[in-house]
Amino acid sequence: MYCKTGRYNRRAIRILLVKATSLGDVIHNLPVASDIRRVFPQAEIDWVVEEGFAELPRLHPAVRRVLPVAVRRWRKALLARATWREIGTYRRLASADFYDAVLDTQGLLKSALLSTPARFYDHCFAIPRNQHAVMRNRQLAAAALGYALDDLPLDYGIAAPPLVAPWLPADHYAVLLTATSRADKEWPEAHWLALAAALNAAGLRCILPGGSASERSRAVRLAQGMASAIAAPAMNLTELAGLLAGARVVIGVDTGLVHLAAALQRPTVALYSASDPILTGVLAGEHCVNLGGIGTPAAPAEVAATALKLL
Repeated sequence: MYCKTGRYNRRAIRILLVKATSLGDVIHNLPVASDIRRVFPQAEIDWVVEEGFAELPRLHPAVRRVLPVAVRRWRKALLARATWREIGTYRRLASADFYDAVLDTQGLLKSALLSTPARFYDHCFAIPRNQHAVMRNRQLAAAALGYALDDLPLDYGIAAPPLVAPWLPADHYAVLLTATSRADKEWPEAHWLALAAALNAAGLRCILPGGSASERSRAVRLAQGMASAIAAPAMNLTELAGLLAGARVVIGVDTGLVHLAAALQRPTVALYSASDPILTGVLAGEHCVNLGGIGTPAAPAEVAATALKLL
């Protein structure tokens, strides 16, 4: 990370945030932009992010410019002329402005390389790892820029208009995020069916989105076992944000979209079975609840009761 700790007043400083992946990590970094804008109201904030997640920082009003990168795609075609042309374009954009600070909260080799065109590291900060990822990001930025977090509220800073689509019902709905990146993070299909029955009894239709074709196929299979449920079509990240924004409640496994729902201030229940929610669970206030833990997934009755209490 590059910084000039303690030299900033409330002038129009220019800051480059480097947090490229993953979806959940990018969401966890949004409060950093909110904190900086509160402390430095005239700050100009740019953000380096993987192209697939570029829509997220654009939702934050404090972010002036988003610099998309395609590290995942570039790796697959390192010898291609088009790849190096895109890398050259990124380097020109990243070095076009002088940044007072480049804050890399990713802390990986690839993020260090992405930071290099703007300014290479000259300070590193050790932030305790035994706390939530959101707080680690915020504390790191505060240490780098020389401000205190004491009076700063947790604010993701984003909003999205509810989605309007011909396939989406006009009545109240719950979003069920059933897909995740690892099989050990999944919740049993029988549990989803039992949960949907309880939500239906409370007057909520269930909407099941999925990212990949296989995830959407699973959503279709689950929806067929639920009353009045809808397996959502393929959507981009902006449309998914709108779908979550219009939900009465969002229930999901350990995936980036459940963190997006929490950031959008929707009532959210996050289900954990293979990771520790203390470190990476949803964190956004009383409208968000984490259930389960490593090896101890929550039961459908507990999830349903928790979700209905949030309505």
